[in-house]
Order: sequence, then structure tokens, then C-alpha cells
Amino acid sequence: MQHWKAYKIIAAFLLVCFLTLSVIPETQANPVQRNREAGKKKAAKRIGIGGAIGAGAGGLIGGRKGALIGAGIGAGGGAVYHVRKKRQYRKRHRH
Repeated sequence: MQHWKAYKIIAAFLLVCFLTLSVIPETQANPVQRNREAGKKKAAKRIGIGGAIGAGAGGLIGGRKGALIGAGIGAGGGAVYHVRKKRQYRKRHRH
């Protein structure tokens, strides 16, 4: 008869633990999402690719001076593209 009392105590303890843990909200249930389109590496890659394409096209069209102008325009276009991608991601993943 004594061991049934021990089982009841253990069962009550487990029930209290289960109820307590089921009421406590999880801290990691909704982690903060990081903007995958932002970041210095992505920005550098996008601006660098834009500058390289611009320099290539400018070099074909106008020689050395055209390459410099094309690189500037291409880098500016890459920067605009990067900002647009960041904003687009933010709009789609609002909380």
C-alpha cells in the first residue's frame, strides 16, 4: 500500500512540472529574422560587380576614360540595386 502513495506523489510532481513548463512561453519560439539581403559582403559584391561591368562596357566604348566613367556609373547602379533588394526584403518580411 505504501508504494502506491509514492507513485501518486511522483505522478503529482510530474503533472505539476508538465503544467508549469507548458505555461511558460518559449523564448526562442519566434527568433528575430536577419535581413539576408543586407550586409557588407553582399553590398561590396553587388557594387563591385556593377563597377566591373560598367568599366568593361565603358572601356569598349570610350577607352580608358570611358572605363573610369563606366566604373563609376556601374558602381552607382550596384549601390542602387543593393538598396532596392534590402527594402524589398524588408517589405516582404515585416512582423
